[in-house]
Amino acid sequence: MRSRALVVTAPARANLIGNPSDLYGGAVLGCSVRCRARVIVTSADGTELATGGEAVAVRDRGDLELLGDALDLGRAALASQRELPRARIHYESEIPFGSGLAGSTALLVALLRALAAWRGEPLGCYALAERSRSVERGLLGIACGWVDHYLCSFGGLRYVDLRGKQREGLPPGEPFATVEDLAPHVPRLPFWLAFTGVSHHSGSVHGPIRARWERGDSDVVKAYERIAELAREGKSALLREDWGRLGAAMNENHAIQRQLGGSGESNERLIDAALGAGALGAKLAGAGQGGTIAALWPHEDPGPLVSALRAAGAATLYRPEPVPGVTVESDS
Repeated sequence: MRSRALVVTAPARANLIGNPSDLYGGAVLGCSVRCRARVIVTSADGTELATGGEAVAVRDRGDLELLGDALDLGRAALASQRELPRARIHYESEIPFGSGLAGSTALLVALLRALAAWRGEPLGCYALAERSRSVERGLLGIACGWVDHYLCSFGGLRYVDLRGKQREGLPPGEPFATVEDLAPHVPRLPFWLAFTGVSHHSGSVHGPIRARWERGDSDVVKAYERIAELAREGKSALLREDWGRLGAAMNENHAIQRQLGGSGESNERLIDAALGAGALGAKLAGAGQGGTIAALWPHEDPGPLVSALRAAGAATLYRPEPVPGVTVESDS
């Protein structure tokens, strides 16, 4: 048997405005971040999963039961396959765990793309995003939307419209999201990202609010209709470089999510610091109760913002950047 090695990567992402309306048929403007998740698949006599110094042999589907550890993403990815590959599947990531930069989704997207490439299946970004979301929701049981899966698959600076995708139970891809590439039309992307250092689990934030929406809670329904409108306004403002309008939309987006209980003390501390330093807008880039915030800083000198965020406890600073989405780096 010829030895083979395959490497696939997928980027982190930051939601700049519109989140989390993607759970409710809304729209989100988001961008990739340079740090990436990586999957390395190599030939083996059987199936093995490995990450972070842990490794486990997978003899049959009975070994794919979720155990609540770092190998669960790999187990879920394998459980979605028709047959187990004769391969060692190792995964790792530059994206901090629980940082609100879609680290788990990036890994899952890379895993599913790698498994498809290993068996020679062509898998485009639309189908990959839908498959990844189906695994996260159906097999991992996480209350999640679609936009992270689309952004990690496509990469770049994207406006993603999720109309028609608010209800659970539809077949994957019914309908596909509408994905718009804004990078060629946006010469300047004046955002900074700050990780609170507090890890979060997005499902624990989204789950209770989603339950209220499903009960028809009018406050929640109207809130996410408005956040979707803000995403559309934010897209127009970004294309026009109307920073004042974009900042106001970001602030309103966050105020709505805060009122619903989707923020947290560590998020508010960094947001207050950014706005106090002169940022025109600041909001959650992920689910809340930790994770990462996004700040709009169109001023020439970022020093005051960087100093304020670090003084407020930011663990790491990032910049959103339209880098490639999921990529087969090598296959030999």
